[in-house]
Amino acid sequence: MMTDDQGYGDIGAHGNPYLKTPNMESIGKEGIEMTHFLAYPNCSASRAAVLTGRYPYRTGVTAVTQVDHFMNTSEITLAEILSEYGYRTGIFGKWHLGDNAPMRPTDQGFQEALVHKGGGIGQAAGPSGNTYFDPILEHNNSSKKYKGYCDDIFTEATLDFISKKDKRPFFAYLATNLPHFPLQVPEERAEPYRKMGLHEDNARTYGMIDNIDYNVGRVLSKLRELDIEENTLVIFLSDNGPRNRRTKNDVYPGRWVANLRGTKTSVYECGIRVPFYVRWPGIIKPEQTLKTMGTVIDIFPTILEVCKIDSPGKIKIDGKSLLSLWKNQEFDFGDRSYFTQMHYGPTPFKYMHFAVRTQKYKLVSPHDFPHGILYQPKDEELQEVLSNLELYDIEEDPSERLNLAKKHPEIVENLLEKYENWFDEVTEERDSKGIQRIHLGARIQPVVHLSRFDWGGPRVISKNQLGHWRVQTEAGIYQVSLDLPDILSDGMAHIKYQNIHLKQPIKKGQQRVVFDNVSLPQGEGNFHAFFKVNRLPTGPLYVAVKRLDY
Repeated sequence: MMTDDQGYGDIGAHGNPYLKTPNMESIGKEGIEMTHFLAYPNCSASRAAVLTGRYPYRTGVTAVTQVDHFMNTSEITLAEILSEYGYRTGIFGKWHLGDNAPMRPTDQGFQEALVHKGGGIGQAAGPSGNTYFDPILEHNNSSKKYKGYCDDIFTEATLDFISKKDKRPFFAYLATNLPHFPLQVPEERAEPYRKMGLHEDNARTYGMIDNIDYNVGRVLSKLRELDIEENTLVIFLSDNGPRNRRTKNDVYPGRWVANLRGTKTSVYECGIRVPFYVRWPGIIKPEQTLKTMGTVIDIFPTILEVCKIDSPGKIKIDGKSLLSLWKNQEFDFGDRSYFTQMHYGPTPFKYMHFAVRTQKYKLVSPHDFPHGILYQPKDEELQEVLSNLELYDIEEDPSERLNLAKKHPEIVENLLEKYENWFDEVTEERDSKGIQRIHLGARIQPVVHLSRFDWGGPRVISKNQLGHWRVQTEAGIYQVSLDLPDILSDGMAHIKYQNIHLKQPIKKGQQRVVFDNVSLPQGEGNFHAFFKVNRLPTGPLYVAVKRLDY
């Protein structure tokens, strides 16, 4: 079970004076809590790491939108391996690694998938006007409207999946989209926190976490009801720290962060240190609290060892199995280092907004606004960044307040060199594969929906007004329809791909334009769809590309 933007402080037992999370905490009481478990500072990266056991930069994932969240389909996921070994595999909630073939959950090993598009319900991935209540979701790649609250819907689907009478073992991935923005929650969940005098955003956030805790309890009850508790490994964690929208460096007053520094997107501890509980009755002793550093890249090799499956030999797995640690057996992680970095855009920039974390020390290259890192910094800026690296003793100073960089320059140099070697290695591997392309015309997806969430280009980075889609096409006849924003005067709609350029006039107020019987060649390239009014090109809200000649 993975939550979305639930910080380390969003747990009652972590000193939160407002929130109670008994069901989440019960997993740790019946097993282990790892108090120094590290994710990535954003959603997609942590999800790619969990499913592959590899640093997300290797997989193609650098950030959370446009092409930055596309996981390369050459990656071998946990779901693919478990499927191969006879497991039923299901995902329920948030995927956020690509909405179109060949990047969908069902393309990556999940036999059952009930997910929302993009990084959250209501985002540009669509559909337009979607909310957390009665949402339109994707069930095995077909859009369907559901009744109820999204977290309850995803949980109910998980319970149905777990309860299916089948002799095969199962892998269930319940990845709720709570408590991610927008803060939509049943009133009865938020009202108790309003009465505590909390800011409205915090009241809603805590109401959402209360809803998660209720549904965690439902999952645990179902395992007891089915009498499969002792044969089921249960893991609970979050993908990153708490999101904030008030300032760049702080959260709303009243949001408890357990005295950790930063927020979501930050490489300080509050951005990457997340709640983590695990239980396996009869195998893992109860009521253990471990301070040993664990990370999201460790889940993949740990689960494979639990299932007695060898890791794929042809790929580099960055994570380490935690099973020996959990079973109180001898383990040796050596002088382990864990690397995080986060920025906006598909091109990683060396030295910008990164951290190197060991069990004791942490090297930090902070940035107040990582989404503003759009271009390669000049040498003067890089020199300033390198001159102002920060070093913290996390064991003695978990709040990262006492910078030891000047006191221990030798530790700074050692960790910096490790970071440089890591960055060069993972970037080289990512560059060798290129950015994953969306497939048009494939039989596994006859109709492809392109959105502003999945495009790239200079005006995407600046104002998200115009972009193109990186595609791979099958030769065939297509229908291409563009859903338009408000058209204030007459203009012209365009589609362009390779040497094809088609146009159609559009009228003021027109909402859709359709290009029929479009012949597209086989190949790769950038697919452009836009309209011009007063000469300025602007992108559509959505594009549907339908293969007609199967």
